Amino acid sequence: MPEHPPGPTTVTLLASGIRVDLLSTGAAIARVELTDEHGDGPVDVVLGHGDLAAYGQVRDFQGATIGRVANRIDGGRFRLGDRPVEVPLDPDEPHALHGGPEGFDQREWALLEAAEDHATWSLTSPDGDQGFPGEVEVEVRYALAPGRLTVEHRATTAAPTPVSLTNHSYWNLDGEGGGDILDHTLQVDADTYLPVRPDQIPTGEVRDVSGSPFDLRRPVVLGEALAVDDEQLEIGQGFDHHLVVPGGGRRRHAVLVGGSGRRMEVWSDRPGLQVYAGAHFDGTVTGPRGVAYRPRAGIALETQAFPDAVNQPGFPSVVLHPGQTYASTTEWRFS
Repeated sequence: MPEHPPGPTTVTLLASGIRVDLLSTGAAIARVELTDEHGDGPVDVVLGHGDLAAYGQVRDFQGATIGRVANRIDGGRFRLGDRPVEVPLDPDEPHALHGGPEGFDQREWALLEAAEDHATWSLTSPDGDQGFPGEVEVEVRYALAPGRLTVEHRATTAAPTPVSLTNHSYWNLDGEGGGDILDHTLQVDADTYLPVRPDQIPTGEVRDVSGSPFDLRRPVVLGEALAVDDEQLEIGQGFDHHLVVPGGGRRRHAVLVGGSGRRMEVWSDRPGLQVYAGAHFDGTVTGPRGVAYRPRAGIALETQAFPDAVNQPGFPSVVLHPGQTYASTTEWRFS
């Protein structure tokens, strides 16, 4: 583990109708406050911790940058060519999760530059970090404009290694601490999804969403979708699945609309979207308004590569090689 610089550091970005607070711990989004054209608000639509120190102490990934590898790795094991690699398991399950117990979400990132409408954080992940080979240099750049927040991830490596980064914000468009997201509607522009085994590792199948609760091609009320009797929903305690968004380049992945009518579109160049409907919240985490988060307090819409791609030859590779640059962009558009 590298030494942590003193922290955490906070940065505030401002644009007309929107304020974003960033945190050096996990290069995280700690607050997204929206004010509408009538001056109503501000309303903070992203979940966070009431105490900033909790970002490095409570591992629930709120707002954080996830890496080196987002999502699960089966048994914490994979091969790079002829080389076996083993990475630490998550304390609560038999797989590696979100880069390991001390993943990028737990690190203090260095602030490279900041202005009123943008900021860039950097992190050096040394060779052998959480078991992953190769030194990796990572940058995360946030940029703000009226109605739009953009995050860009960049990484290079000194040796072949898997890299799959994402942001793990939980959204509640009616305001953090304002109740659950069961009255929100969700639309995901995906024709297929990845079913999982009972231990939440993808089976390797890419399954048509037709006739399933994962058919979100038209807006669906989350409370109604989560109430469907379905084996896959039972495994994930609701949605905790990767939906595959066809096409390439930056394209729309999802539309989330709150009971208030507040709307967010997710645009990205990533292969798909991990939809996680926040089943784990149990009242032990308290947000900035002093309200304890209960189940379904927010929903994560994580733009990312396929889970467990390092063990699934039929999935697109996530291995980064020297001389290559990992680059991805995700936008959240508010109206």
